[in-house]
Amino acid sequence: MATTTAGTSPGTLADVLVPWFRAHALDLPWRRPGTTAWGVLVSEIMLQQTPVARVEGPWREWLERWPRPSAMGAAPAADVLRAWGRLGYPRRALRLHAAAQAVAAEHGDVVPADVATLESLPGIGTYTARAVAAFAYGRRVPVVDTNVRRVVARAVHGQAEAGAAATRDLADVEVLLPGDDADAATMSAALMELGATVCVARGPRCADCPVLAHCAWQRRGRPAWDGPVRRAQTWAGTDRQVRGRLLAVLRDATGPVPAPELDAAWLTDPAQRARCLDSLLVDGLVEQLADGRFALPGET
Repeated sequence: MATTTAGTSPGTLADVLVPWFRAHALDLPWRRPGTTAWGVLVSEIMLQQTPVARVEGPWREWLERWPRPSAMGAAPAADVLRAWGRLGYPRRALRLHAAAQAVAAEHGDVVPADVATLESLPGIGTYTARAVAAFAYGRRVPVVDTNVRRVVARAVHGQAEAGAAATRDLADVEVLLPGDDADAATMSAALMELGATVCVARGPRCADCPVLAHCAWQRRGRPAWDGPVRRAQTWAGTDRQVRGRLLAVLRDATGPVPAPELDAAWLTDPAQRARCLDSLLVDGLVEQLADGRFALPGET
């Protein structure tokens, strides 16, 4: 059996984590039996950079409103953006809308199971494609996000942090997956959940960790991270906040709005407001009409 660079057997981690996850997995609606691949895809897009607690409600509402890709694909982009609400990073909503249209038109309204085909959909990257293949179809493919990379860095490589993403990340996770497809998909979910709930970035709950006895970081005495320190993300006063304020005006309106209504959304720095409005126009999240008013895409 292959071993990791720190001497931990990949099989050992799977032997522990697969039953741990089956016994302790969070009860999330998109994990329940009967959830379609479309439901999984919607959850994965919503969960990007957004806490689970903020996603559950919107996810249920979206699946009730748009139970199939064709239903969302037929909806105006403005309706999709309004439904997205305050989940943040609204370009994700437009990418999901485009992907829904492609699935409806090119794949018989069924989200594909193959990673390469999933990656060919508009706005679907490597992580999302692999997550759908694993969690919706039970495929044996490595699924790597920030949480998974942290678990592998600690349990396998004996490092406090994962550092910058690298091409080896997929290979590092693939060697940890059991040969059975169902167990492999469970292992992918288990790695992710362990990093999100126990092996967290700050204050890891090592005493509650199911792989504590096999963790290379523990064996090395939990050495501190000596690599580059990531800067904490801020919100107040950033372009993200300004863009959110501008979009909120348009989402709350019943139709196009004149420029002064957008101006009132951010009076602190008119130059920043203008820059952010321009970026929303470039991203296709806002359109300017011939009469100078502004609207969500496709709304006249």
